[in-house]
Amino acid sequence: MIIRAGYSISFSCTAPTPMLLLLHIRPERQGDLATPDILTVSPYVPVRTYYDRFNNCCTRLLLPPGQTNLSADFSIYDSGVADQLPIGLYQHPVEELPDDVLMFLLGSRYCDTQRLMAIAWDLFGQYAPGWPRLEAILNYTHERISFGYGFARNDRTAFEAYEERVGVCRDYAHLAVTFCRCMNIPARYCTGYLGDIGVPLDPNPMDFSAWFEVYLDGSWHTVDARHNRPRIGRILMARGMDATDAAISTAFGFAQLVAFQVTTLEVGDQRPYQSSFNAASTA
Repeated sequence: MIIRAGYSISFSCTAPTPMLLLLHIRPERQGDLATPDILTVSPYVPVRTYYDRFNNCCTRLLLPPGQTNLSADFSIYDSGVADQLPIGLYQHPVEELPDDVLMFLLGSRYCDTQRLMAIAWDLFGQYAPGWPRLEAILNYTHERISFGYGFARNDRTAFEAYEERVGVCRDYAHLAVTFCRCMNIPARYCTGYLGDIGVPLDPNPMDFSAWFEVYLDGSWHTVDARHNRPRIGRILMARGMDATDAAISTAFGFAQLVAFQVTTLEVGDQRPYQSSFNAASTA
């Protein structure tokens, strides 16, 4: 299938403001593009890109005073195959993990493993390592948190999501990632596009989505605690330890978000999956 995706995001600044963006798709999906993934900045300012330690494509620019609009509109080929759950796969003992995977057992800014360690072992210690334990974590997290854009808060940690029992997709991902790390399942946070392709149209406005990946049986596998079902058409933009590493924008100064729209649709399907403006909801 071909998926059309893009965004229009506007910021207002009172002074020149440096900004870091993670809005391009991941390098491993570049070969699937049917049309280029190009960032358009209006009014024009110079931009430059680099790749961070997770191989995310990062963009640097200096926003001028006033309003600046960032946009992209591209098409990408997709297999149309739903996520393949890692059912029955082997969980490596910590001593067997590759060196570059071990970091994904550690705590991070939003994944406060120390505060959830005893809770995690109490909840999931009785499940067999591997898929049974991961499935229990996915089901528990899916039921523990109630979704709503009005619940969005960009400083909520995994422990606070556990305590408050509300959030958006980033909170589901942070809590499940933290539980996995507590149970010695390497897990990394992901963000990208996920339109309502192959599922009933979600009445909530679309945003960029957050999910995560786990390392089992020698490879990484996509899972999603918010939806808790295999989905079609994920377009990965960034990975990292948590939302700090995969934030779609980071302003080094004051930049007010004044407009935000994301579009993801299957070509030939005329139903647009678009978000209305919601400044706090970013996954």
